[in-house]
Amino acid sequence: QVQLDESGGGLVQAGGSLRLSCVGSGRTFSSYAMGWFRQAPGKEREFVAAISWSGVNTRYADSVKGRFTISRDNAKNTVYLEMNILKPEDTAVYYCAGRTWTYIASDPRQYDYWGQGTQVTVSS
Repeated sequence: QVQLDESGGGLVQAGGSLRLSCVGSGRTFSSYAMGWFRQAPGKEREFVAAISWSGVNTRYADSVKGRFTISRDNAKNTVYLEMNILKPEDTAVYYCAGRTWTYIASDPRQYDYWGQGTQVTVSS
């Protein structure tokens, strides 16, 4: 069993930056591919970014490519999402997710563990 705990959300003006963190419990964290997803009110949960167990491979949604960066520090059991040039349409609850597989995925159904989410609000 893995528990994921996100932090770093908040209110920011358009054009600003935030860094989300996700700390995982368990000795096998470093073997999991990890992802970030988001869900805005009235919308389905959507893929944002994912990273392989080693951190070598990453994938981004087109809507955040060039603005967001996913990274991980396995020694700290932590995954990060650096978000720059934030837009009002980035407003959502952001979720960290882990899958018991080393390769990345963008389908939320392929993830086994989820955090509680952290709210990101971008004002115009």
